[in-house]
Amino acid sequence: MRIRRVMAAALAALSLTAAPAWSASRTQSAALAPAAPDSVGFSPERLRRLEAYMRGLVDQGHVPGATVLLARHGKIVAFEAYGRKALDGPPMTRDTVFRIYSQTKPVTGVAMMILFEEGRWRLDDPVSKYVPEFANLRVYKGQNPDGTFVTEPASRPPTMREIMTHAGGFAYGLRTDQPVEKAYRDSGLLASKTPQAFIDTLAKLPLASQPGVEWRYSASVDVQGYIVEKLSGQSLADFMQARIFGPLKMTDTGFWLPPAKQDRLATLYAIDPKSGKRVVADNFMVLDVSKPPTVASGGGGLVSTTADYARFAQMLLNGGELDGARILAPATVRLMASNHLSDAVMAAPGALFSPARGRGFGLDLAVVADPARAGTLQGQGTFSWGGAAGTWFWVDPKNDLLMLGMIHILGKEADPALAHIDETAATLVYQALVDPAQ
Repeated sequence: MRIRRVMAAALAALSLTAAPAWSASRTQSAALAPAAPDSVGFSPERLRRLEAYMRGLVDQGHVPGATVLLARHGKIVAFEAYGRKALDGPPMTRDTVFRIYSQTKPVTGVAMMILFEEGRWRLDDPVSKYVPEFANLRVYKGQNPDGTFVTEPASRPPTMREIMTHAGGFAYGLRTDQPVEKAYRDSGLLASKTPQAFIDTLAKLPLASQPGVEWRYSASVDVQGYIVEKLSGQSLADFMQARIFGPLKMTDTGFWLPPAKQDRLATLYAIDPKSGKRVVADNFMVLDVSKPPTVASGGGGLVSTTADYARFAQMLLNGGELDGARILAPATVRLMASNHLSDAVMAAPGALFSPARGRGFGLDLAVVADPARAGTLQGQGTFSWGGAAGTWFWVDPKNDLLMLGMIHILGKEADPALAHIDETAATLVYQALVDPAQ
């Protein structure tokens, strides 16, 4: 009996750390129809705190406008638009189009996993099997007096798992406070004119660290986009349209906006470092979405609407299916939403994703492993990501809940009121979930 009790306790502990399951009933959830908050466990009175918070951000001038969508059990309980699409511009609407930047990454991850399900690649394959140009990568070691780099050979090519978890050693070039990051920026990597030019430029740049050593936000999701094109024989845009957007009826999502839709695009702003005012963004991050791009960025090129992306998120919450369109199998979504970082990566100094922080990283998604250590009310197994202009989403399988927020401010972290907008919104959502069993 003692052995049985020990085994039962061990199994109970294991269940606390396992990825959440999607039940058969959830995979049948329907089409995001509106519902009263109290019909799915929310207090309408408490949920108004979320509305007051978002409206306050607009009224106090922190954002020109915003949208928020909250759904539980496949039903929308809040879908609001606040403020304006532009300062002194037309009102924000539910069908406003936003640049979602890195919220593109989970979509590219799903594209990769569609090909994974077809047996086209495996997680621990070396990426050089699909990108031979990466067979002889080198790693940054230091700088000579003249500023040139001292490098050493990579111990091995990064694996496919590592390029989907930002543990392959690549950098990004979104900042310039570190020599390799600056080299990425100066190379014009993200402005490459062809997919092959992107790969050729990246192959010549040094890795910031040996593969499998640290988590570093990187251009590796653009590499994934290249691999999707190579394995499928289609452009990334065509593959996503045929295999994701079309089946999910995501009619306003893509890498550019046709003229008939351009007046629905939210104007993109940045925060002036001197005055703190919101000014129209005008830097290398601002993509021209008025025409098809020469290179579709799997790491940050999509535009979308709140309603469209909610359909993508609900598909994931349903275990890979929405309204009869099966994109992935439930086991594949669980694989994406499980932590894939090695113990060594999570033990690295200053690691963003570690047991101590209660967070891990899946395949192009962040994952809540321990809500208490993460300091969140979100359920264990919640997965999420966001974009550079302040958009965010999360999916909580434990509570059968999803949320999206859309704003249009590059570098929102410069405003303390916006730096943790997604975390504050999460607290306001869960404090209103007073009957989670409902």
